[in-house]
Amino acid sequence: MDEAGEAVVKTDSDMTVGSIWRHLLTFSVPMALGLLFQQLYNMVDTLVVGQFVGETAQAAVGSTGSIINTIVGSCAGLATGASVIISQRYGAHDANGLSRAVHTTIALTFVISAVSTAIGLTIIEPMLRFMQTPDNVWDEARAYLSIYFSGVSGVLFYNMGSGILRAVGDSRRPLMFLIMSALLNTVLDLLFVLVFHMGVRGVAYATIIAQLVSASLILITLSRERGTYGIRWRNLQIDRPSLTSILKVGLPSCIQSAVTSFSNVYVQSYINAFGSACMAGYGIYNKLDAFVLIPVQSIGMSSTTFVGQNWGAKDGKRARQGVRTALGMSLFSTAVLGTAMLILARQLLGFFSPKEEVVAYGVRFLRIVTPFYLVLCFNQILSGALRGTGDATVPTLIMLGSFVVFRQIYLYVTHALNLGFISVALAYPMGWVLCSTLLIIRFLKSPLGRGADPAA
Repeated sequence: MDEAGEAVVKTDSDMTVGSIWRHLLTFSVPMALGLLFQQLYNMVDTLVVGQFVGETAQAAVGSTGSIINTIVGSCAGLATGASVIISQRYGAHDANGLSRAVHTTIALTFVISAVSTAIGLTIIEPMLRFMQTPDNVWDEARAYLSIYFSGVSGVLFYNMGSGILRAVGDSRRPLMFLIMSALLNTVLDLLFVLVFHMGVRGVAYATIIAQLVSASLILITLSRERGTYGIRWRNLQIDRPSLTSILKVGLPSCIQSAVTSFSNVYVQSYINAFGSACMAGYGIYNKLDAFVLIPVQSIGMSSTTFVGQNWGAKDGKRARQGVRTALGMSLFSTAVLGTAMLILARQLLGFFSPKEEVVAYGVRFLRIVTPFYLVLCFNQILSGALRGTGDATVPTLIMLGSFVVFRQIYLYVTHALNLGFISVALAYPMGWVLCSTLLIIRFLKSPLGRGADPAA
């Protein structure tokens, strides 16, 4: 759109008309590829340290994910709120409201970046102690986190900026920038570890440099965008009504992500009790887990944008059709990938580590958890769809109850009963089952699920 609201450069996508499955597919495929390359950051880190540094370094990098996600994931929740508001205003063709939401989002990101850096650097040692990090892993984990949080603004600006583009249907340019930064991360990983022998510190520096590059590309693109959703730096300010709308949707997601990630730190402490080989095997499994879940995550995010645009356009019937289509697509893709991972489990784990004990632990996690991925499809798609209508609070409460409260009670009870490794591995699937059940009930009772049209 130009300042008058008319199209100039067709990098965006109006999902209120045309084939539903084609919109979801063409929007989610670039997002899936983007998530794929985003996973390459940690996958390459894990692979390089596992093959060229050692088991303790691999355990250090693999065990820091929950701590990082406590900060980064909470900010991603705010990005979700901004994306929903922007997609609704785009679908409603509200040019002025769209511009205010975009500029508020960018201004808010500057504030969040400063706060996140300060908090991240402060919580490193308390969180490592809370996770009962073994002494032989402590120093490398602390070094990795110190460097990562020093440059955390890169991933925050990329997430917020790409959220703006995706809200208006442009998932291609965020993908291109992510591919470039992932390739850069790979090159720098090998350079810093193999040539300069920087170990875990080299891997951390490679990650933050690559993320800062992707953030810069996103901001440059938005600055050059002629449409209403482009950044005009002279107009950068926090618009109170826009901020209120963003926080209304985003704050519940922010709280959910932060608390859930902190809960995962608690889960990691149970994993750490089995030793560095289990930590390394679990870290590798998590990387493979993230790859299998890429389709359902990208389709879930697509459903948020699709429902957001159509709900903003007052077309509830089309929004509901989109949810059904997204659910079918996610179940099919997850079944195919999950089956392939079960068949190739040992080969995939062995690619990351030459140590049999590490591989054995990873294979055990994979075989226990993978069949439950189909259950996860329901909570990803339905929560995304409900957020697209602006209903973020109840899905957040359901996810917090399932992923935090229930999961911690489950772990406490199974640990007290000394049920061992399998009970710890089942902590995530049991939470998914409860969450999906409650979200199905919530969806069927919501205006979207009941067949009610959006309020005029």
